Amino acid sequence: MTAQQAEAFTFDGGRVEPGETEELRYSVSETYLGDPVRIPVTIINGPEPGPTAFLSAAIHGDELNGIEIVREVAQEWEHTEVCGTLVCLPVLNVPGFTAQERYLPIYERDLNRAFPGREDSTSSNRIAYQIYHNFIEPCDFGLDFHTSTRGRTNMFHVRADMDDEGAARLARAFGTNLIMAGEGSEGMLRREATDDGIPTITLEMGEAHRFERELIDHALEGVRSVFAEYGIYQQETVRWPGWQTTIEKRDEKTWLRADAGGIVEMFYERGDLVHEGETICRITNPFMADETTVEAPFTGVLVGVLENPVVYPGNPLCHFIKIEEMQEEIIEERTGRTHE
Repeated sequence: MTAQQAEAFTFDGGRVEPGETEELRYSVSETYLGDPVRIPVTIINGPEPGPTAFLSAAIHGDELNGIEIVREVAQEWEHTEVCGTLVCLPVLNVPGFTAQERYLPIYERDLNRAFPGREDSTSSNRIAYQIYHNFIEPCDFGLDFHTSTRGRTNMFHVRADMDDEGAARLARAFGTNLIMAGEGSEGMLRREATDDGIPTITLEMGEAHRFERELIDHALEGVRSVFAEYGIYQQETVRWPGWQTTIEKRDEKTWLRADAGGIVEMFYERGDLVHEGETICRITNPFMADETTVEAPFTGVLVGVLENPVVYPGNPLCHFIKIEEMQEEIIEERTGRTHE
């Protein structure tokens, strides 16, 4: 018999006892007709004591990869030996998800700039308050799943405040090759939760409006690794991805933008290492004339790249992050990509 006893998970209007699972639709707002806007929630309270973790997705309504990750953890994994509690929130932005839009359709507000929310403020703040007060505050740490926005794709990586000991531990345990350090913007779920003593990281992967099975499976391995690190799944082991490097806040990063309109031909994919001076892509007109090439201004990694191959001048082409010589050597060694 353990010295510590498992405890009930409580929220406004409900209670889930140890060894129980509850699925519910929790009201966070109302429509123009006064009908409830309800988010799906699965709470799995294990029979043994342990940490309480939340997994959230679709805070941007068109970011779908994370939805499948959270659903599979909640509905397909075996939970009889869970030590602690899992709070699974597969769709935070229900109005955006229903409309297949990134933001809340009401005034185009970004729900991921509204946390921890206020119960007497704007619609987005009220929704954020209900989510945060009931399902985030009771937790010990969190995983928030994202993709890139429409027309672009991100390599699989973690974003975390690496100056926070808890967030750094969580980021390393997830086991991605790349960690981007930074506290995030005010109102972001991960920033506000971390500042509130609930270490939270963002998992970025792929593109909007689709399921990408390879990335989903990769992320599920990361979830198992985190659960092993924190003792939620004591039968699992912490995953090591083979190599791991952290891009610090002070490192140079930029969106390379088009200086001409036309059709883009990309020569590299998300996650690729590109050396200074190499051609990342070219832009041509419909006659394949008037070619404009875009070269790497430094040696770095393509964290995000354009998926829609047509651009106006000023449109973003890729999210490019400078890496140090030591990081370059690690990536080349582990991936087999060497500079000729």
